[in-house]
Amino acid sequence: MKDKSLHSRYNPRLEAERYIDSLPLNENARFLILIEPGHGYMAPPLKKKVPGAKIIALHAEKHEEARHGDIDTEWFPETGISIQDYLEREIPDSEAAEIQLLEWRPALAVYGQAYLNLVEETVNFIKRVDANARTVKTFGPRWFRNFFKNLGIVSRIFLPAPLSCSLLVTGAGPGLETALPVIRKERGRLFLLAASSSAAALKAGNLIPDMVIGTDGSPWAKYHLYELFRDSGSFASPLALASTAALPSQAKESPVLLISDGSLWQALILSGLEIPFIVLPQRGTVSATALDLAFALTEGEVFLAGMDLGNRDIRSHARPYSFDSFIEEKAGRFAPVYSQTYRRSSLLKAGGSYGIYTSWFEKQLAAYPKRLHSLGGNNPVFDSIETGAPFTEEILPRTTRTGEDRRKPRTKNFTEDEVSGHPRRALTILERALENPNLSSKLEEELKALLFNGAAVSGKELIDSVYSLAGFRRGGMNA
Repeated sequence: MKDKSLHSRYNPRLEAERYIDSLPLNENARFLILIEPGHGYMAPPLKKKVPGAKIIALHAEKHEEARHGDIDTEWFPETGISIQDYLEREIPDSEAAEIQLLEWRPALAVYGQAYLNLVEETVNFIKRVDANARTVKTFGPRWFRNFFKNLGIVSRIFLPAPLSCSLLVTGAGPGLETALPVIRKERGRLFLLAASSSAAALKAGNLIPDMVIGTDGSPWAKYHLYELFRDSGSFASPLALASTAALPSQAKESPVLLISDGSLWQALILSGLEIPFIVLPQRGTVSATALDLAFALTEGEVFLAGMDLGNRDIRSHARPYSFDSFIEEKAGRFAPVYSQTYRRSSLLKAGGSYGIYTSWFEKQLAAYPKRLHSLGGNNPVFDSIETGAPFTEEILPRTTRTGEDRRKPRTKNFTEDEVSGHPRRALTILERALENPNLSSKLEEELKALLFNGAAVSGKELIDSVYSLAGFRRGGMNA
């Protein structure tokens, strides 16, 4: 009965063709997302008008023989993966201009709220990937430069073993301050995984993380990591770092767990250099990546603290915060600390990133394992995962991080000569891969998107830029 309401009883193909002809299609779109297209009559005319686009269908319910030959991939509620994860898998980092959402409006009357949910999920996904794409446009060359710089710094690679204890992920939201007393009380039963931006507040609360994660490629991000080395000049706990993150030279002796975003160019280089790494999707926020890492590290319960995803009054972060000193240094009669703090808080609100990631977490929570818990003081979106009182015996078994969980971190160590030679060897690996017909197309696409915003450039210009950003002259010495 529902199918009869979705399409014309007499000529559904003609109905779909006329509908597609009435739409303002983006002929440069790389991805067309169809919201509940029923039996897929929209697909053939779309394929004719935008032949180079990948057609993705999202369904409100399972249809018999739903897939049409011109639909490249389809999602159903029974697929076993969230819509966000599905779209993330099917659509690489792209700009909103490269994605077009197309609705089959008769489905709204049939499916109602389920249909609207598909639209909302898709819109939120497009906003998030567009924000990521704009970040890549701004920071792509810097990330590439960071990658090669890090190859010449990292000498100890952390080899993680599965943990059986519970794990706490800390963000740098203002709510972290209220959670510190509880964290200190239960410290012996927790593996503490801290976002680098929360390092200063934890340190002030006499808490040393078991692992610190950083993903930001901006040079400002190094100020968060400096907190770890400020007193002794070294940090014994592992650092989980995006391979493109901004890394201070002090990290040379620290055990590092390298995080790859799954791109071909990173995988080829790290594998070719025999550097172990873990693949985690690029989420755009360290909080989300920290959760991905937490579930990869432990089989135990996972707790959250400091995940406000917003301001508290004018406070945007837990105190102390690594950037506070910059505000204090600029303070004066005409620029008091309060006014600067208010201005920063207003800019963060206006930026919209908090809303994007709050919406993403709201949709993603259902896909996370049921062993995720909110310690309290987090964004209200996490209230749905509260499970009784924090740290009850049922949630947090009375085990300590002894024996296997506290053994000396296993590492793969490289000699100083090996580390200094890694950047040059990485360039050789990349250049050979660009000459490989089985790899060159995908590799060129990735590198052009990263370094040239997807613009058409010659092969020589591409490889020359690769060498230059890595700090070398092609065929010569270091630049």
